Amino acid sequence: MAKQLPPVTKRSMYFWVLHKNRPLQLTMITIIVITVAMRLVPIEMQKRIVSDAIQLKKIDALIYYCMIYISAVFLAGILKYTINILQAKVGESTLYRIRKHLYDHILTLPMPFFRRTSPGLVVSTLMAELLPMATFAGMAISAPLVNILTFFAFAGYMVYLDPLLAALSVAIYPVEMLIIPILQRKYNKLNRQKTNEWRRTSSIISESMTGIHEIQGNCAYSLEETKFQKSANWLYDLTYRLQIVKFGIKFTNNIFQSLGPFILFLVGGYLAIQGKFQLGALVAFLSAYEKLYDPWKELMEFYQLYQDCVVRYKQVMDYFDLLAEFPSMPVGRDVYKLNGHIELKDLSFTIGTNIRLLDNINLEIKAGEHLALVGFSGSGKSTLASAVGQMLKYTGGSVQLDGHEVAQMSKQDIAENVGIVAQHPFIFDGTILDNLVYSSEALMRQRGETEPELPDLDRIIEVAQQVGLFVDVLGFGLRTTLKKDSSPELIESLIRAREQFQQLHGAQLHNDIEFFDSRKYLQYASIAENIVFGAPRDESISLSNLHEQPIFVNFLKESNIFQQLELLGSNIAIRTIELIHNSPDEQELLQRSPVPAEDMPKFSRIVEQLRRAETPEKGLENLDQEARGALLYLSLNFTPSQHTISSIPEDIFTSISGIRTSFKKYMDEHMPNTFNTYNRKSYVHTLTIMDNIAYGHIKLDNAGAEERVQQHMNQLLIIEGVLETVLQIGLEHNVGNMGEDLSGGQRQKVALARAFLKQPPIYIFDEATSALDNASQTRIQNIMERMLKGKATILSVVHRLDTLPGYDKVAVLRSGKLVEKGTYVELMEKKGALYELVHGAN
Repeated sequence: MAKQLPPVTKRSMYFWVLHKNRPLQLTMITIIVITVAMRLVPIEMQKRIVSDAIQLKKIDALIYYCMIYISAVFLAGILKYTINILQAKVGESTLYRIRKHLYDHILTLPMPFFRRTSPGLVVSTLMAELLPMATFAGMAISAPLVNILTFFAFAGYMVYLDPLLAALSVAIYPVEMLIIPILQRKYNKLNRQKTNEWRRTSSIISESMTGIHEIQGNCAYSLEETKFQKSANWLYDLTYRLQIVKFGIKFTNNIFQSLGPFILFLVGGYLAIQGKFQLGALVAFLSAYEKLYDPWKELMEFYQLYQDCVVRYKQVMDYFDLLAEFPSMPVGRDVYKLNGHIELKDLSFTIGTNIRLLDNINLEIKAGEHLALVGFSGSGKSTLASAVGQMLKYTGGSVQLDGHEVAQMSKQDIAENVGIVAQHPFIFDGTILDNLVYSSEALMRQRGETEPELPDLDRIIEVAQQVGLFVDVLGFGLRTTLKKDSSPELIESLIRAREQFQQLHGAQLHNDIEFFDSRKYLQYASIAENIVFGAPRDESISLSNLHEQPIFVNFLKESNIFQQLELLGSNIAIRTIELIHNSPDEQELLQRSPVPAEDMPKFSRIVEQLRRAETPEKGLENLDQEARGALLYLSLNFTPSQHTISSIPEDIFTSISGIRTSFKKYMDEHMPNTFNTYNRKSYVHTLTIMDNIAYGHIKLDNAGAEERVQQHMNQLLIIEGVLETVLQIGLEHNVGNMGEDLSGGQRQKVALARAFLKQPPIYIFDEATSALDNASQTRIQNIMERMLKGKATILSVVHRLDTLPGYDKVAVLRSGKLVEKGTYVELMEKKGALYELVHGAN
């Protein structure tokens, strides 16, 4: 039977040093012994070169000793390099194992830990504070061993040369060993204080980044600066004092290092003058002493590293030294397969100083029954749902699922049988598909399936349609730009769809789409796109960086439009900067501004220079090339429909529309095949699928335009047989960090679909549809009534009281107590708490 390992937070530092590293450590020990022997050879050779070869003038001996010397040095260097590589391997693999095991442990910690701890603090503790452990683990055995052996080897060699002189030289080290630990203890104390304060400062920064909306909304800059300044000042003071002690230790080491040569020169020189000590022996002695200090110095550095790691490691492990409230997997049995019966007996949950959030609640939900949980604000609805879903450990009473106590069930039992959807569900970085199958994949991997069989596409599409996510996913697919190596069959189908779209819906949707027309200036395209009337083929060139392409700039100059565009850029910059600086609603104007928010300082400086000139032309002449390039960028990327904060003269439209043909001819002559001109028969890979089918740009400023266009496109995609393909493309859309690319409603749809794909016998919804519109909420309610009633148990914290008639039972909470329970009709006739809630809401 395998030996039971101690909990990760109870393991010593040397546990990690030896755990799975013994073969490498033994290899290093063997190499170290050889290395120490090789280090003595050059010193002995120095003595023989001076005493035997040079003084006796033996050329052959000189060459012989020199060859041995260089061979020993070379071999010692190779062995040292080998040791360093092995140290790095041991250190990095050890750090990886510590982080992995600690991360696994952190994931199981009780929910209250995460409520009181900022994510940034957990990240910095796990990543930054454990970094020195890699260096320590690699050196933990090899560093003290090689340096102690080297120290005594050199000391022994010095005794061999002259016992008295050796004893005097080594006598300083015991004194240093008394002083250094005193300074080190002071260093450790300050280091612990610094680590705690560093965490506190990190927490303040993390909190301010998370709550930036509140800070900016309340103009709380001064308040937050005061918080940060106080912590940062204390951190500065601790760090400064820590450096004083650190350099004090170095100063002490250097002083004692200098005492050795002083003794050697004084006593050794006297003995050499008296003829009692050979010159070669003195040279060898001096060399041995210099090398004697190297291992001592490295031992002191290792000692400091060890003490630093002791402090850091203990604080990290103490920080996470909590037990998981529930086991991950069942022990000695299979995972429960439940029917969905829920029973609460005298359920209580107390926090702090006897504050009862739940007070002796008794409630039964039969398998397949749907119960709505409602109540006044702060009544404990979400707390009760969390207790049933094992998201918190109740302090009194009982919660049973099919007769099994929730407090004694494993996490896998709950995951297999309960689907939980929170009001603010978390969406992970990755694709929509990754998030949809997250619960299903997690279950299968926890069962030990290395290649889990996830829900197929048909099932995912079915659930996406049920929760109203289908149209959203299809929209993401239509807004995707395809790569050039995409399926030729798909490209051909999209071009055919374009022709049908124009024939069937072109006239009907002319108010929603600006179709590509080489005779007209495109208001929904940038000036650069209007000139090119197409897109670059070369991936290194884009419409947004044409101002950096010499061939394009030369064309503008030869077409006599270059200065006109520069002046336009200067006018746009001046107009934009003036409006934004003089407006109280700066954020709203920035959204309509051609000047990116991050470039505002740069363009503000350019505008200042332009204002000092007598004429606009003079202003341009006074600017450097970088500034003039920025103005050209501004004009080329100006899009009239988007950048409504400014405007451009009508004659610009005429000038640009007139040079499209000459641009094509110019590029064909100078750089053929660099640009693709818009053509009804060709697919444009720089445009989205939607813009390609529409053969134009959607007028996004026209309310509902995108939705109307998509509705007509969906039918064509079905006809062409590529709807499923586009949907798959949409499923691969990356949702961004924490789902930032999704709306609140879309996040809830993803979370609901995630739960439905798992098909558990019990669902717990905590205001799971609060961000959805009325139509989407009605759709979800219909799913629950038509497809889940009698088949799955539902405990739902309800925020929309008009949905209550669809539930089998309604339970009303007030101040942590269950005040009434029954059918909706029964409770309304009773005219009690529910009646009060419903009429209060109305």
